Amino acid sequence: FQFLYPKEMKLRQRVEKIAKVVYGASGVAWSVEAETKAKAFEADPKYDDYTTMMVKTHLSLSHDPTLKGVPKNWTLPIRDVLIYSGAKFLCPMAGTISLMPATGSDPAFKKIDVDVKTGKVHGLHDVS
Repeated sequence: FQFLYPKEMKLRQRVEKIAKVVYGASGVAWSVEAETKAKAFEADPKYDDYTTMMVKTHLSLSHDPTLKGVPKNWTLPIRDVLIYSGAKFLCPMAGTISLMPATGSDPAFKKIDVDVKTGKVHGLHDVS
């Protein structure tokens, strides 16, 4: 096993490397909040041995779940950096993502409807 980057590499450089090499991005755009946090983590030696874990959609190589295939000429937006101290993870968040997984991209509730004239519910199955 070999890391993509040296463990000594700073967080923002790690994210840039991951974005370009793994996801095929042209670069990274940091929100003010995310960059401020990243700089603070980089300046504090107690975070030197923390691993970087990217938080992004699993539905695309990019941050956009609707962008399929291998996108070209795009920038990975980092909007925040979360820290999980127990696991020693610094987690840059790319795009909009729910931190409560389990609902698929096409949840069943979208297929449920009520006929307002009859009161009949459509789209539910009797599972008993």
